[in-house]
Amino acid sequence: MGFGVFVHRSDSIYEDSPAEQYQFPRQYLGRVEACVGDWIIYYEPSKVADTRGYFAIAKVRQVIPDPGAPAMYLALIEPGSYLDFANPVPFNGATGPIEQGVLNEQGRISGRAQSAVRPVSPEDFKRIAELGFEERSPLLPRFDNEMPPPGFNEEQAPFSFDQQRDRISVTVSRILRDRVFRRVVLRAYDERCAITGLKLINGRGRAEVAAAHIRPVEASGPDIVSNGIALSGTAHWMFDRGLIGLADDLEILISRQTNNPQEIRAIINKSGHAFAPSRISDRPHPHFLKWHREHCFKQ
Repeated sequence: MGFGVFVHRSDSIYEDSPAEQYQFPRQYLGRVEACVGDWIIYYEPSKVADTRGYFAIAKVRQVIPDPGAPAMYLALIEPGSYLDFANPVPFNGATGPIEQGVLNEQGRISGRAQSAVRPVSPEDFKRIAELGFEERSPLLPRFDNEMPPPGFNEEQAPFSFDQQRDRISVTVSRILRDRVFRRVVLRAYDERCAITGLKLINGRGRAEVAAAHIRPVEASGPDIVSNGIALSGTAHWMFDRGLIGLADDLEILISRQTNNPQEIRAIINKSGHAFAPSRISDRPHPHFLKWHREHCFKQ
């Protein structure tokens, strides 16, 4: 087992779904197999417009031949392991590449940096992950009672990297997952409710929207932006109870079982469609929207 870097572009031609699978050609089979059972970092190259750099971690569960594409393989991601970084990490830092393993003996960037799949040292993995999860400007929760109790250690050190002589382990807490998911979803939606279109900040600087999962964690929904949506309190309540839903084109659907559809229409933004993130890969994925319509939305 070993850590790795998987290059993924938002405009990729491959059948990638970072929280579920990573498609790659035979030439990278050995490198990917070396990561089975361990963690990898996703990286988006600088050639991509508005690149995210190093943007997420995930754990590789197994590697299988792609049943739909000869000579291609799939790295299947451990369900629930994918997590976006709170802060995307650029390739270059103040003193050079963050991933020092791409440097040759002369200290120059080698051809290794161009590899779509490459091993990464524990030291580089730790450095990148700690920068990705660093609390630079804490995003305040909506309510005071969402704040952790004083001295709650997991809030202070939510990402744990334990390296001993014969063992390396990574611990990502549920507290960290919830906090990072809120941060990346609200950032994608500019802290604006997708249903009402309102952007409200209360007197203490807290955004009055929540980061809602479209497919809940309890139903194996991943902590990924495309499974999230920013909703105000009332819209969140209605979405969770199936009184409203979303079509694949983000048209806002109102359940026929609601007792007052006119009042619901009154709080929906005038376009009748949910506001979406500007980045296409951050928008609600049809896969998750379909799940919500079939399991939550009251037809």
